[in-house]
Amino acid sequence: MQYRITTPCTAADLAPLKAGDTVLLSGVVYTARDQAHKRILEALDKGEPLPFDLEGSAIYYVGPTPERPGEVIGSAGPTTSGRMDAMSPRLLDLGNKIMIGKGKRDAAVKEAVVRNGAVYLAALGGAGALMAKSVQTLEVIAWPDLGCEAVRRLTVQDMPLTVILDAHGGDLYLEGPAAYLEQC
Repeated sequence: MQYRITTPCTAADLAPLKAGDTVLLSGVVYTARDQAHKRILEALDKGEPLPFDLEGSAIYYVGPTPERPGEVIGSAGPTTSGRMDAMSPRLLDLGNKIMIGKGKRDAAVKEAVVRNGAVYLAALGGAGALMAKSVQTLEVIAWPDLGCEAVRRLTVQDMPLTVILDAHGGDLYLEGPAAYLEQC
């Protein structure tokens, strides 16, 4: 099935999604990779305000390339999500609802997704130009010293994504191959 989802999201918004579904995501998406995640956790530990509200948020694991003249963003392909696994459950527990990246996630992330009614969505790896076409606006909102890993606020329209982990424990990386083998 294909769904249109607009951020910010609630668990009820995401409940119909199943592993393997397609999502066209619109609204605000924040970028945060490894270093930004570390700074977010440091800010939480110190009781400092975060650069954005986690409640209902979508976080895209991307470090976009510089934009060309007349473009909003450069290539915006996903980075490997597993690098954020140690930090993601805490953010999910604090309200993050959508994670966007590529690759498998560990058991703790899968449990946090289910516990919080969240989802993990895959962006097409190697298709950074396609992902960039969905971005309408971009603003660096925190830690510009991190360069491409600075936190950005993106406004996206119909960003094409695939549900990998759903709020019910579905995992496309496990179910997809099994369904294929059943057909053989």
